[in-house]
Amino acid sequence: MATDRIWKLQLLGGWQLYRGDQPVKVAPRQQRLIAALALYGGQSRRFLAGLLWPDSPERHAFGNLRESVFVVNRDLPKLLAPTQDPLDLVARVQIDVREIRGQASRVEEQTDSELQSMLESVLEAELLRGWYENWIISEQERWQRLRLSVLERLAKQFLLQGTIEQAVEAARAATTIDPLRESAQRLLLQSYLAEGNQAEALRAYRSFQIRLRQEFGVAPSPVTEDLVSPLLMNGSDG
Repeated sequence: MATDRIWKLQLLGGWQLYRGDQPVKVAPRQQRLIAALALYGGQSRRFLAGLLWPDSPERHAFGNLRESVFVVNRDLPKLLAPTQDPLDLVARVQIDVREIRGQASRVEEQTDSELQSMLESVLEAELLRGWYENWIISEQERWQRLRLSVLERLAKQFLLQGTIEQAVEAARAATTIDPLRESAQRLLLQSYLAEGNQAEALRAYRSFQIRLRQEFGVAPSPVTEDLVSPLLMNGSDG
């Protein structure tokens, strides 16, 4: 298959469609349809009309969908699968979100270079940044949960391999997404301690301790406290 026949869709860090390596200009209405198909897979026209135009009467929503499908087929031939209902993208479209989800299912099987590549892919990968419709916000939240899980699993793998700098980077990114997630905080503490950075471990623990107390009136679990107990007992700052 010729390279210029391969569609590539980027949803992370901003919407962009490529045909081969060339960016393709797409109007916002058609962007929304393509993004919905990329995130939800093949769907009925009724579902898509209601999803994309929830405040419009059904007749108008279906009309908007028909127009969008017509424009996509006219301007982006062979991007949509040749089916009337359900609608879907052709199977050969490369979609960054789907690729990372596939890789995430086998983090523990990745090579060192693949792990590094995945870390770079998820570090600051916001889904459809600047899009605020309800269905998109729901997908953004789901993506953040996946990012958090992947970053934690990456941190564990990097710790096991002794690549501590990457472990710190992955764990720190996970705590940025959810500062109150204790499993992520433990990985960050473990990474700092493996690095020999006792001062940062102690600061991270105390910051987490204060947040928990302020938000929920509780202390870190004994498992987390045990990680830094020698530092607390010694009153160490590094």
